[in-house]
Amino acid sequence: MSKDIYVTRPDLPDLAQLLPMLESIWESRVLTNRGPFHEQFELALRDYLEAPALSLVCNGTAALEAALAAAQLQGEVITTPYSFVATVSSLVRSGLKPVFVDIRPDDLNIDPALIEAAITPQTSAIMGVHVYGNPCAIDAIQAIADRHGLTVIYDGAHCFGARWRGRQLASFGDFTTLSFHGTKVFNTFEGGAVICASEAGKRAVDLYRNFGIESELVISMVGTNAKLNEFASAVGLLQLERVEQVRQQRAAVDARYREGLHGMNGVAALAVPPQVEPNYSYFPIVVDPQSGTTRDAIYDALKAEQVFARKYFYPLLADLAMFQPYLSGDLPVARRMSGQILCLPIYPGLDPADQDRILRIIGNLAA
Repeated sequence: MSKDIYVTRPDLPDLAQLLPMLESIWESRVLTNRGPFHEQFELALRDYLEAPALSLVCNGTAALEAALAAAQLQGEVITTPYSFVATVSSLVRSGLKPVFVDIRPDDLNIDPALIEAAITPQTSAIMGVHVYGNPCAIDAIQAIADRHGLTVIYDGAHCFGARWRGRQLASFGDFTTLSFHGTKVFNTFEGGAVICASEAGKRAVDLYRNFGIESELVISMVGTNAKLNEFASAVGLLQLERVEQVRQQRAAVDARYREGLHGMNGVAALAVPPQVEPNYSYFPIVVDPQSGTTRDAIYDALKAEQVFARKYFYPLLADLAMFQPYLSGDLPVARRMSGQILCLPIYPGLDPADQDRILRIIGNLAA
């Protein structure tokens, strides 16, 4: 019987390297509140990501909410319907109104050509998502934001380590948020970070993540407990040493898929945009329903063989009951692409024979 193959598998550091760090934590009894591993990790991560400033937090959703709080936004935020639910949940939980704008078919990111028409006197920010680690139209979005005095926030949960024009993708915008969840290309079991364009932004995030406490006697804002603990920070330090090794392993999986999919009828890998050094965090394929097969047929055939691909992202966020009140106008590209995209398993250690089996299952339907 074939083993189950999931869309991802957490990559972990050598346990032997982690044990002395755990012993240090046990000896010090410092578990959280900016302990020594936390401080080391925050600085090391800032340097790796070429970030002006960076704050660690407990997860990617907390990162989004911390960025929104630090930006002191009100009113409306223009965003994408094609993302994970946390993107828009963070806006609503922060008392903001999401305004959905359609996406581009080539990279599935928010379409800058549609953003300006969605701006109203109540608009305070643009929140883009670097979907699958491919960059939003950064220059165009920044130009729009500059013309209208808007904050730019990027949900960068997919973009860790990816580069655009030689620069770390996470270093753009007023704030970029990261997730270090176990499913991500870089994980600390759970965790996240906010990259800030200014030290003032970092101070606001730091305040928010610690209940708004400035000092023993001063609490100056409504915050929350979003601190990253010492265990996750220790894991993060070890993971950072392995980033390039992991990227190369994922690149090999990506290359094998692309070679195997070449020439298949109606099934193609999503192209890597120009000037991008990818992190290979996901492997999305686009299935043309006019080809004789469909995304759902391929999904079902893989699942029958214990291969668990994912429909990232379906359904659209704008179609979820709690977000439908914010929907105004049609989203034809996002709606079409959400029915055609399937993310295949990709992770270090994925057996080439299992990859070939996945390709055969797809090929049988795309003949």
